[in-house]
Amino acid sequence: MSTGLKLLVITLLVTGLSCKGQITEKNVTRILTGLAADEMKGRETFSPEIEKAADLIAAEFNKIGLDYYEGLDSYKQSFSVFEYTVLSSVVKINDSQMDKEKYFIMAGREEFSWENNVMVETIGRNESFQSRIAELLEKKKDVVVLVDDTHQSLFKEFKAHFDRPQRTMKMPDNHGLVVILGSEVAPSQVFVKIKLEVRECALANVVGMIPGESKDEIVIFSAHYDHIGLRPPVAGDSIANGANDDASGVAAVIELAGYFKAKGTPGRTLLFVAFTAEEMGGYGSRYFSQRIIPDEIVAMFNIEMIGKPAVEGPNTAWITGFEKSNFGKLLQKSTRGSAYKFYPDPYPAQNLFYRSDNATLARLGVPAHTISTTPIDVDRDYHQVTDEIETLNMEHITNTIKAIAKGAEGIVSGKVTPTRVDKASIH
Repeated sequence: MSTGLKLLVITLLVTGLSCKGQITEKNVTRILTGLAADEMKGRETFSPEIEKAADLIAAEFNKIGLDYYEGLDSYKQSFSVFEYTVLSSVVKINDSQMDKEKYFIMAGREEFSWENNVMVETIGRNESFQSRIAELLEKKKDVVVLVDDTHQSLFKEFKAHFDRPQRTMKMPDNHGLVVILGSEVAPSQVFVKIKLEVRECALANVVGMIPGESKDEIVIFSAHYDHIGLRPPVAGDSIANGANDDASGVAAVIELAGYFKAKGTPGRTLLFVAFTAEEMGGYGSRYFSQRIIPDEIVAMFNIEMIGKPAVEGPNTAWITGFEKSNFGKLLQKSTRGSAYKFYPDPYPAQNLFYRSDNATLARLGVPAHTISTTPIDVDRDYHQVTDEIETLNMEHITNTIKAIAKGAEGIVSGKVTPTRVDKASIH
């Protein structure tokens, strides 16, 4: 082989190696374009398109060379939720049939009929509506609940929720509540007949792993890959693409996976998780959290909506629940001297710490925080059909991912460990 050809081969090899593991704007754009494409139809939970999104993420994990999570034979952590819908209902009090606007049903089996021997309870004007409902659910018995008119406002809120299909992560219990507005007086006769449809619905998180030197010290990088699907048309567009929420976070997780995989064996084991059904109640993170040992999770970097520069400036991100552990301070220290800065959440009134998947693990004591940049108080694209890739700042996203990678290095290596979250402080 000639000297010139040898130099060319060496140059190509070095170039290939230098590209591997780099966080690039080109790759961020490629991943985001795939996840937020119109063909994904907004990645709504239970849709065929969310399965396509899961396959896309799994393919990226496979390309990077991530291991399967322990106990899985693929990158998908599959599970089910149960959805139940009231098909028909008849409620009679003292032989008078109740208007459907005057009651709602919290039911737990496919069909039941009560007549006279059912328990009747009341919620009086001076009682707490929410507390009494929780108390009666704990009884695990069939109950007709008569509610004083003074609770009309809360009754309507609950009714709006429970008139929709309900979902649980286990088969519903075989008891139910029928909550009726308008009376505290115990009736002489009660008749209730209700029929429900119960469906088992498949879901899946997408999980990849880099085993570390320590198997029982784990660092999680996460984002949710579902969004809200189709919306009422605006200027002919009905697809809520979810480019910022949260395809931007998923792109970050994939790029971080490639970055840390290229660096070799980390000090701690790393998990890269794309959660499903965050928008429908956090079912993905709830299922995942039931299958971990919380004390083994050293930290959780949950990444949410990093597509737009923060109020503090273009090279900044904010961290929810900053005061609940020293996680944020460790990131600030790790990025000291760089152009990028991390700040506490500037929107405490919005309770953002509790509005993403991090909260599920934080309730177990894990230093689990969400990193975001979007000015959520004024963002016009949040949960709208205008959340398109064209509204995002790709350079800003790329810089944010690089800053998270740098900020995480001490935690990943095992050199620093965040303090635990006080479970008693989490509601």
